[in-house]
Amino acid sequence: MRLHLHLVSDSTGETLESVAKAGLAQFEDVETIKHFWPLVRSKGHLDRVLQDIARRPGLVLFTLVNGEVRQHLEARCRAMGLPTVAALDPVIEGLQSILGQQAAARPGRQHQMDEAYFRRVAAIDYTMHHDDGQGADNWEEADILLVGVSRSSKTPTSIYLANRGYKTANLPLVPTSPPPEQLFRLESPLIVGLMTNPDRLVQVRRNRLLSLAQTAETDYVDIENVTKEVSAARRLCADNGWPVIDVSRRSIEETAAAIINLINERDESSGNGNGK
Repeated sequence: MRLHLHLVSDSTGETLESVAKAGLAQFEDVETIKHFWPLVRSKGHLDRVLQDIARRPGLVLFTLVNGEVRQHLEARCRAMGLPTVAALDPVIEGLQSILGQQAAARPGRQHQMDEAYFRRVAAIDYTMHHDDGQGADNWEEADILLVGVSRSSKTPTSIYLANRGYKTANLPLVPTSPPPEQLFRLESPLIVGLMTNPDRLVQVRRNRLLSLAQTAETDYVDIENVTKEVSAARRLCADNGWPVIDVSRRSIEETAAAIINLINERDESSGNGNGK
């Protein structure tokens, strides 16, 4: 099935794209053609967009805070027999109800260069400079430090967390090389072990070696050695009281969400309550 999906926004359209992606993931065998219409803030601009929507009818997903522009879109789409969905309405209505106040009708307010924006920039910079065991001397500045054996998704998880505003360092646990002593003296960062099933890890490592045109028959992919390597990593985390997350069947987003929950729980128990 083919679907024309029109994303009409008075801002950048990033929010709509995320919502659309999440929704479409629930359906199979759908060929989606997305049409992006950002920064639509006047009826004149909207009329030009509506001409294209009429030529390629489909679902219209929108975020428009200007009441007049919004009503114009809904009325025209109704006349064309096209469904419209206001992506943020349920969220805003829920917040208004619980907070007891009206939302401020300001297009793109969530994209302002506020404190959170600069925190994300700083977190990304820190994380890129503390990948794969680098910068051990200032690990204390990290919010999170991930440890795990090679190919346990430490780097992509670190980058995802950085984009959420968390300074994240990561350290590979190598059987032939003990971790630096700094690791055991850290007080501020939440240290989390990322673990995975040895059979799956062998498969991931073998594919990695093949992609690099290297031999796939080494101790690095020997199931007995890998099993011992994972067991040693688990034991290290247990001995130091570090929480462990099994990433075998988790996406990067799911792993990061579990880590954020851990850091929020730690902050709450310590009375900080400073979740990003």
